[in-house]
Amino acid sequence: MPTRKPTVLFLCYDNSARSPLAEALLRHRAGDRFTCCSAGLVPKPVHPLVRDVLCEIGVQPGELVSKRLRGFLGHAGIRFAILLRTPDETGAPRIFPFATRTVRWDVPDPRCEGLSRDEALAALRRTRDDVHARLRAWLEHLEPVASRSSAA
Repeated sequence: MPTRKPTVLFLCYDNSARSPLAEALLRHRAGDRFTCCSAGLVPKPVHPLVRDVLCEIGVQPGELVSKRLRGFLGHAGIRFAILLRTPDETGAPRIFPFATRTVRWDVPDPRCEGLSRDEALAALRRTRDDVHARLRAWLEHLEPVASRSSAA
C-alpha cells in the first residue's frame, strides 16, 4: 500500500511573496517527498516578480495562486506548518493548531509596494535566498530523523 506524502503548509500574512516562494522552492527541492502548499490570513495576488526570481535560479514556479488559510483549517494531514513571519509582525499567523509540527521562521516581508522594479527584485531575491537556505537546513535536519525511522 503506497504511503501518502506528508503535507507541508507555508503560512504568512498575505500569501503574496514569502509563502509562495517557499512552496515553489520546496516543490523543486523535495516535491517527490512532500505535498507542498501555501496560504495566508489575508491573501493578495502573488507578486508577479516572484515567478521571475524563481526562474532566475532554475525553479519552475508552476501554478502559484494565493489561498486563504481558512481552506486548510481543520483539515487532517498537515504534517508541518511553517510560519514565515517576524516576531513583531502584527496580523501574521502565530499558530496553526491542526499541524503535527509547527515551525517558525523569522523571514521579513519583502514589502514590494511602492518600490521600483529593480528594488522589488532585490527584495524578493533576498527573501528567496533566505527561505532557500532555511529549507536546505530544515531538509538536512529531517534526514537523520527519516533515516532513524526507516532503520527501526
